[in-house]
Amino acid sequence: MLAAIAKQLKSHPALIPLLFFISGGGAMSFMYLARLGLKNPDVCWDRKNNPEPWNQMAPTDQYKFYSVNIDYSKLKKNGPDF
Repeated sequence: MLAAIAKQLKSHPALIPLLFFISGGGAMSFMYLARLGLKNPDVCWDRKNNPEPWNQMAPTDQYKFYSVNIDYSKLKKNGPDF
């Protein structure tokens, strides 16, 4: 399969930027999905030891990828401890 791709790229060099951007977009989308699966408190991989990981987070933990209006370092806890 790689030989066929290399043959096409040699005969059509204009496909090189297209292949570069498609593979870069695929890699970035995979990294974003991996970040969502590993860093998001709504995702629970270990139900036996930590069934509710969102209760373990401090109010100052930023779990969103990008926050426009909220400064997480200045937040205080509003609710009770469980």
